[in-house]
Amino acid sequence: MTEHPAAPRSRRERPAKPALAREGIVAAAVEIMRAEGLQKVTMRRLAQELDTGPASLYVYVANTAELHAAILDELLGTIERAPAEGTWRERLEALLTSYTAMLFEHPSLARAALAARPSGERYLNLIETLLALLAEGGIPPGQAAWGVDVLLQYATATAAEQATRDQSPDADAEWDALTRALRGASADTHPHIAALGPQLLSGQPRQRLSWGFHVLIDGIGHIPTPTGDSCE
Repeated sequence: MTEHPAAPRSRRERPAKPALAREGIVAAAVEIMRAEGLQKVTMRRLAQELDTGPASLYVYVANTAELHAAILDELLGTIERAPAEGTWRERLEALLTSYTAMLFEHPSLARAALAARPSGERYLNLIETLLALLAEGGIPPGQAAWGVDVLLQYATATAAEQATRDQSPDADAEWDALTRALRGASADTHPHIAALGPQLLSGQPRQRLSWGFHVLIDGIGHIPTPTGDSCE
C-alpha cells in the first residue's frame, strides 16, 4: 500500500511565534554567551535563535555593540549588593570586588566591557550606589563623579587582563619568561629591578586588587579634579 506524504500544514495552523521584546532578546543573547562565548553573540546568530530575521532585531537593538552593552547591564543584576555592615570603604570595596568577580566569570565579556557603554537600569543603579558610598565617605562631588569612572576602569581592566591570560595557551610560558627576566636582572644595569624583584612578583591577585582599590579611593579623596567640584 502506497503511503501518501502528509499534506503541508497551513501557516494558520502553526503555533504563533512569541512576540519579540527587548527583554527577551537580551535574555536570549545572554544564554548564547554562556553556551558559546560572546564572540558568537551576533545579530545573525541571535535571529536564528529567536526564529526571526536579523532586520527585525534592529527595532530593539541598534547594533552588536549595543547588544553586548545590554548583556553587561543584564549581568550586573547578578552581582552582590553592597553589604549593610562595615565602613563605607569596606562596602565600596566589596561592591567593586563583586563587580570584578562577575567579569571574571565571563572572560569574553570582561574584554568587551572595556569599550561597552551600558545605559540600562542596573548600570545606573551601580553608579548610584558607588556615588552614594563615596558621598558617605565625604568625597567631594566632582571627585566622586570622576572617581567612579576610574574605579570601574580599574576593575574592568583587571578582569580583562586576567581573562586574557586564562585563555592564552602561552600564558604560563610567558609568565615563566617574565619571572626569569625579573629575577635575573643585573644590579649593574637594572638596580631597582634587582633590588625589588621578589616584591614585583609578590602577592595574590585578590590582594593586589584590594590594594589597588585602596590606592584609588585614597587618591580620589585627596586629589581635586582640574575644575574643582564642577564637571563643566
